Amino acid sequence: MREFIVEADGGSRGNPGPAGYGAVVSDAATGETLTELAEYIGVATNNVAEYRGLLAGLRAAHALDPAAMVHVRMDSKLVIEQMSGRWKIKHPDMKPLATQSRSVFPPDQVTYEWMPREQNKHADRLANEAMDAGTRGEQWSAAAGGEAGAAAGRDAAAPSGEQRLSSAPGWSSAPDLGAPATFVLLRHGETPLTPQKRFSGSGGTDPALSAAGREQAHRVAEALARRGTIEAVLASPLTRTRETAAAVATRLGLDVTIEDGLRETDFGAWEGLTFGEVRDRHPDDLNAWLADPEAHPTGGGESFAETATRIAATRDKLVAAYAGRTVLLVSHVTPIKTFVRLALGAPPESLFRMELSAASLSAVAYYADGNASVRLFNDTAHLRP
Repeated sequence: MREFIVEADGGSRGNPGPAGYGAVVSDAATGETLTELAEYIGVATNNVAEYRGLLAGLRAAHALDPAAMVHVRMDSKLVIEQMSGRWKIKHPDMKPLATQSRSVFPPDQVTYEWMPREQNKHADRLANEAMDAGTRGEQWSAAAGGEAGAAAGRDAAAPSGEQRLSSAPGWSSAPDLGAPATFVLLRHGETPLTPQKRFSGSGGTDPALSAAGREQAHRVAEALARRGTIEAVLASPLTRTRETAAAVATRLGLDVTIEDGLRETDFGAWEGLTFGEVRDRHPDDLNAWLADPEAHPTGGGESFAETATRIAATRDKLVAAYAGRTVLLVSHVTPIKTFVRLALGAPPESLFRMELSAASLSAVAYYADGNASVRLFNDTAHLRP
């Protein structure tokens, strides 16, 4: 019985944006490449492009030998886990593609394996050649892809789903930094304290979402489901973040992982007070807190410097754990602002110059060379009627 290896990849420059896929079928015994496929598919998400690549690769293998054993290797954790049956598929754009993929071969003839992105360069190059050709108004072909497309891939092909970085100061000069770990940062929905602008940290009453907050969580869940890019959901241990994360995770068919490092700052004796009330009751402590990141709120609590140390350690741990993946971190005002501040290399006082709304989305990408790129900040478009 013949054995094939199918390697597939897909990408979207904008997510959703101009998208394409690449697939390679090779002989498992000899390593010989038997078929190369790529296609520009118009505007789509990363995940849809990944599934299109999988489907094309399986169909190509079936055309070579419908009785063969097939081992699929992809760098999309989402596709591999869903096709293996370990993760649910709820996104309406991916369900039919998964169903079609499962119908190509009998289930006992196909196995699935996740591999790191750096090992999937062949399919990644093909996907980028297809996207390059599509944006030029051309169709990818094996001949064109092997010459002009390959040359373009060496010079300017982006990691799947990401725009290529220029060789600007502070960025690695390596031609391919690989896909970043992308943190989509979601502030929890409103609680009864939010409209009143009261200090609500990790040492307070731990309020739950209000009715407005639950509606916000529903709206952001729908928005993220439409994008279809989230591969894991992590949340602070506080009630408001766990409730927000649960709404999103349920919609995406994922589980919620609790990460203590994402908790809000402890505001000590200021918990539950408005800024004006703190200014009236503890003016000296407040002035010191505004002027010095090492200063603590009245009664102890946590300084901004301590919060930054905690967030930096959490960031490093999660970047290592989720390299090349897009994950949702459901957190609070100070942690999210701190993620952004650290990514920008901005001073501590910049925390007071950022506005972060309830149920807003921000995003930071972390690359293999240690640099970061802020992609989005305080997006609330999904909350509009």
